Amino acid sequence: MNPVIELAGLSVRFGQRDILKNLNCKLGGKTIGLLGPNGAGKSTLINTLLGFYEPVAGTARIFGNDIRRQANAIRQVVGYMPENDALIANMNAVSYVRMMAEISGLPAEAALERAHESLFYVGLGEARYRMLGSYSLGMKQMAKLAQAIVHGPRLLILDEPTNGLDPAARLRMIKMISEMRDSGEMHIVLCSHLLRDVEETCQEVIILKQGEMVHYSNLEEERKANKRFVEVETVGNDGGFAEAVEALGAECAPAGAGRWKMVFPEGVEMRALYRIAAERDLQLRRLNYRRDSLEDIFLKAMESDRIDRMKAAGAMHKNGHGKA
Repeated sequence: MNPVIELAGLSVRFGQRDILKNLNCKLGGKTIGLLGPNGAGKSTLINTLLGFYEPVAGTARIFGNDIRRQANAIRQVVGYMPENDALIANMNAVSYVRMMAEISGLPAEAALERAHESLFYVGLGEARYRMLGSYSLGMKQMAKLAQAIVHGPRLLILDEPTNGLDPAARLRMIKMISEMRDSGEMHIVLCSHLLRDVEETCQEVIILKQGEMVHYSNLEEERKANKRFVEVETVGNDGGFAEAVEALGAECAPAGAGRWKMVFPEGVEMRALYRIAAERDLQLRRLNYRRDSLEDIFLKAMESDRIDRMKAAGAMHKNGHGKA
C-alpha cells in the first residue's frame, strides 16, 4: 500500500539559496502536522507538493503519483486551503465555491449542489449569497475551507486554518478537522504555528528547520510509549520505597518531599507499585502518567538540531576547514 506522501531526496532552490534540502520520509497517517519556525520551508514544501515549484533534485509522490510527471492527477485528488487571502472580493460565496468545484473537475450542476453543501457545512449557509469582500476574517477562513473540500478530495492541505478565528470559531474548525479525519474519507496535512492545533488533531508530525527535516514523530506511538513515565506523590515513611521500585528494573528519581519520578520498563505493571506501597503502609496520594507534549517534542528538536550544528562546526574547525 502506497503512503499518502513520500518525500524522496526532495530539494528546492531559489536562485543560489537552498530552501528544501534532501527531504526523505514516508507519511501515511490520517492527519499529518507540518511544523517549524518561520523560514523553515513549510510553505515551500506545500507549494512544491502542489506543483507550483519544481525540485532541483529528488521528487515527492502523493498516493503514488509523482509530482514531476503526474501533476494533473494529483490536483484532482488534493484540496488546498491557503494561508493568505485567495478569494475574489466581488463574487458571492456560492458562485466562487461553485467555480472552484468546476475547476476541480465537477460538472456544473454537481458543482452548484456541492457548493451549497460545503458552505452550509462550514457555517456560511445563511451568508452564501453575500459578496466575499464583505466577509469578516473568520468568515473568509471558512470560505477558503469550503472551496478546498467542495470536490471531495482524498488529501486536504490546510495552511494555518485557525488564523484570525475567535475561540468559538477555532473550536469549530478543530472539530471539523477531527470529523473529516475520523470520517475515513480523506487524509489531512495541517500546517500551523499553533502547536495546540496540531497536537489536538494530528497523528504524525514532521518538523522542519532551515529547509531540513529535524524530527519525525508518530504521536500515537509516542503517547503510548510515554505512558511508562509515572509521577507519584506519597504520604508516610517512604524509606526503602525507591530501592524497592528500582529492584523491579524501573528508574526512580526524587522530585521533592514525598514526590517521585519513575520510568517503568516493559512488562512491569502498575499493580507492582501499589503492592510495594501496601507492604510499607505507604499511601499513594497522587499517581499521574506523563507524556511529552508536542511543545516538549518541538523544543527538543530545535535544541537537538542546534547541538548537532555546533558539533559539526567544531569538527570542521578541528580539521582545519573553518580557517580563513
